[in-house]
Amino acid sequence: MRLDVLLAKARVSRKEMKRALLQKKILVDGLPAQKLSQNVDTDLQVVTFMAQKLPATKHHYFLMNKPAGVVTANKDRDKPTVMDLLRPADYNDQLYAIGRLDRDTRGLLLITDNGPLGFQLLHPQYHVKKTYYVEVNGLLSQKDVESFEQGIVFKDGTSCQPAELVIHDASSQHSSASVTLRQGKFHQVKKMFLSVGVKVTYLKRTHFGTFTLDPDLAEGDYRPLSKKELQLIKNYLEKTS
Repeated sequence: MRLDVLLAKARVSRKEMKRALLQKKILVDGLPAQKLSQNVDTDLQVVTFMAQKLPATKHHYFLMNKPAGVVTANKDRDKPTVMDLLRPADYNDQLYAIGRLDRDTRGLLLITDNGPLGFQLLHPQYHVKKTYYVEVNGLLSQKDVESFEQGIVFKDGTSCQPAELVIHDASSQHSSASVTLRQGKFHQVKKMFLSVGVKVTYLKRTHFGTFTLDPDLAEGDYRPLSKKELQLIKNYLEKTS
């Protein structure tokens, strides 16, 4: 949560927060806080105000292998959502998915109730990479690799940032590849491949920033982040300090 929200929960006034911030008496893991809006997690970090440690406020972090046919949303009138896949003991109404996957796209999805984290992982200024495994209904070639490197431009003039395309196998009827990009525009991956003349028939996100899809996690299943993965979350918190 935001540092100022945490301090408000501890009954610290706004005036006291600002004064302590200027005096460098708000510490996060022993270092002076840079701004009241920074995101913190007292379950992963030690936060002190005027030398007093603030109590832990636990956030939840899950890694899901999203199946096709499920909507990345908290609620949907007609279709099952990723929240419907959560066990009742794990669900709370503050949980949300970081970023969206199309209904027919599978793979890595992070779910949390740490409100500001999604902004930090998705905002262009933080340059978080996303990698997808893709199958298409035609031939991919070195020319397509170069087109992705240069940045695909759609017919409506929309420009995509350069992306890395790695072809795994290719034939006139079927090709498979991995594509890594930093953007996340609506249906972007599918549109990028359509622009080079092939249609995506299978799409799965395998990496999101420094997180990797767990190969032992079945489609539709999820688990809490491991200790190592929680350290990755802490690193993202520190990036915006």
